[in-house]
Amino acid sequence: MSNTISGNAAPFIAARDFLLRHREDYTSAYRDFKWPKLDRFNWALDYFDAMARDNAQPALWLVDDDGEEIKLSFASLSERSNQVANALRRLGVRRGDRILVMLGNVVPLWECMLAAMKLGAVIVPATTLLTRNDLADRFARGRVRHIIAGADAAAKFADLPGDYTRIVVGKEMPGWTLFESGYEASAEFTPDGETKAGDPLLLYFTSGTTATPKLVLHSHQSYPVGHLSTMYWLGLRPGD
Repeated sequence: MSNTISGNAAPFIAARDFLLRHREDYTSAYRDFKWPKLDRFNWALDYFDAMARDNAQPALWLVDDDGEEIKLSFASLSERSNQVANALRRLGVRRGDRILVMLGNVVPLWECMLAAMKLGAVIVPATTLLTRNDLADRFARGRVRHIIAGADAAAKFADLPGDYTRIVVGKEMPGWTLFESGYEASAEFTPDGETKAGDPLLLYFTSGTTATPKLVLHSHQSYPVGHLSTMYWLGLRPGD
């Protein structure tokens, strides 16, 4: 099967390829680069899945403190994120819902990110260091409807009221749905509709060093397109 990139992603790919071609020519890159104008765009569906099809190259390589390694190919990560998306949909996650994700650097974190993009859900990243009061604030202002957390952090939600879906990573717990059971879902995912480039994708809470954390909303356009500048300044190329 060919890795045909969706036409929705064409402006994004053109902008990326322009920066790659001019990696050593800053003057031309600065002068001639144009930010891509996108209408319907879902990076996970329109770009990642097509690029990942039959792609055995490593997409994710995690090494833990004990030196244990986990590698997933692009094709595998695409399929597993489809399974997670289908499992989340079965649990009631809908387009526009906010999902608070409290995970360390583990495989499910990256599967959740891709799955939420595919569903059109909004990811609310949360560090595992948050306190009960921090979480209550994020629930209220972020309008959180679902949470995905590691088993070691689940206790922080014990007395947080509200009708929200609880999904736990790592081990079964009473009142929680085990994340890993989602791997039994279908690896074929069908979106419920198109994603507009301006639809919300990520809702960040700033550090709140001197005041209450502020909310920063990223769209399906601003986050992947904004990272083109990151790619250029770091000098990232395919395979790095």
